[in-house]
Amino acid sequence: MPHLQNRNGYSSLMERLERFPQGAPPSELFAKILALLFTEQEAKLVGQLPMHPFSPARAAHVWGVREVEAYRTLEGLTERGLLLDTEHEGEKLYILPPPMAGFLDFVLMRVRKDVDQPALSRLLDQYLNQEEEYIRDLYTDGNTASTRIMVDEDQVPPSNLARLFNYERASEVIQGAKRIGVGTCSCRHKMRHVGRACSAPLETCMVFDDLADSLIRHEHAREISAEQCLELLQQSREQNLVQVADNAQFGVSSICNCCSCCCETLIRSRKFSDLQPVCSTNYLAELKPQRCSGCGRCVDACPAEAMRLVSANDPQHPWQRRCVQDQERCLGCGVCVRVCRTNSLALVPKAERVVTPVDNAHRLVLMALEHGKLQHLIWDNRAMFNHRAMAALVGAILRLPAVKQKLAASELGSRYLGGIMQRVAERSSRMPLRL
Repeated sequence: MPHLQNRNGYSSLMERLERFPQGAPPSELFAKILALLFTEQEAKLVGQLPMHPFSPARAAHVWGVREVEAYRTLEGLTERGLLLDTEHEGEKLYILPPPMAGFLDFVLMRVRKDVDQPALSRLLDQYLNQEEEYIRDLYTDGNTASTRIMVDEDQVPPSNLARLFNYERASEVIQGAKRIGVGTCSCRHKMRHVGRACSAPLETCMVFDDLADSLIRHEHAREISAEQCLELLQQSREQNLVQVADNAQFGVSSICNCCSCCCETLIRSRKFSDLQPVCSTNYLAELKPQRCSGCGRCVDACPAEAMRLVSANDPQHPWQRRCVQDQERCLGCGVCVRVCRTNSLALVPKAERVVTPVDNAHRLVLMALEHGKLQHLIWDNRAMFNHRAMAALVGAILRLPAVKQKLAASELGSRYLGGIMQRVAERSSRMPLRL
C-alpha cells in the first residue's frame, strides 16, 4: 500500500497495534480511522510506546523529550480515551489498550464533540465488515478467545448450580468489584450513526476496578453502586441481552450486555460459528420436542441462530411448526430458556468443561503464542537493537507450526509459559490489562 508508506505517523501506530496478540492489520481504511483520533505527530509518538505499563519518565526517554512534556501528552490522550492510566505505589502509569475491546470502544462510550463520532462509526462499520483479514485475525485465529459468554444464572436448574463457579456468575463479578462504572454500548452507539440501531438501551456497558477507575476519572463512564449494577443486569436480562465478559476467571474488567443485532462479537459468532470466535458457557440448551408449541419465541431470541422452525408434518394441522436445534452453534447463554413459555428448553452442563484462562495475563500469553506474537511481550523495548533482534529470532521460531504445537503441549512449554505469564503479570500489576 504505497499511500500508507507516505503516512509515517499512522504507519508507525498501525505497526505498533499489529503487535497486540489479536492484531490489527494495517489498511487504508484503518489509517482513516486513526486519523480521526490522532494527529500524525501523536500517532508517531504512540507508535513508539511499550506494550507494558509505562511511566511518564519512560515515555519521555523513548520520545526524547522532557518528562513534563511527555506527561502533558499522555494526559491529553487519556482524557480522550486513547490511553488508560492508574497509580501504582505512588507512581503514575499508562498503558495503550488495543483498538477493539479498547480505545475504539472507549471513544464511543459517551456522546462527545471532540471526535466526529458519526464519521468514526461509518468507517468502523466498513472496517469490521470489509476488512476480512482483520475480522478473521481478531475472532478466529487461535484457540483462545478474547471474550466469553456468561450464562444467565437464574436459568440454571437448582440441581446444576453446584457446577456453576463464581466467575461464571455475572452477579458475583459485580459484587466482588471494588469500583464499578457504566457507559454507552459502543456497538449500539455506532449502529445509531449508521442507521441500523435497535431499541435496546444504550447505557449498558459495565466496567470494573482499574478499568472503571480510569474511565470514570476521565468521564468516559459513570460511577454506579453494586446494587445499581445488579439492577441493570436484571433489566438487561429481561430484555434478552447477552452478557459478554473478558475470557478470564479473575480480574474481569468488563461485562457488556449485548444484543444480537448490533454486538460485533455476536455478529461474528454467527458468521464464523464453526470456528468458535467467542468462548461459550459450560452449558447447552436442551430441547424437549414433545413440549414445544412451535411459537418461535426462542428462534427470535437466540443470538447464535441455533434455533429454527420447521414444519411439524402434521396433516391434521398443516400450519403447525416445531422447533429444531443446532447444538454446535449454541452459546449456552440461556436466553432461549428465559423466553420459552412451555418449559421445552433447559440448560444442561456440557460433557467437558470449557477451559477459561486464570486471568487476563494468562489469556494474553496464550493468545500471543497462538498468534505468533509472544516475542513482543518478552522483548518490549523496540528502541534497543538487541530487543528487536531477539524478537525477530523468536518470532521466526514460533511461526514454525511444529515448534508452536510442541511448546503449547509439552511440560517444558507449560513451565516456559508460566514464567512468561508471571513476568507479564508483574509488569502489568494493578493495571487494566486490555491487551
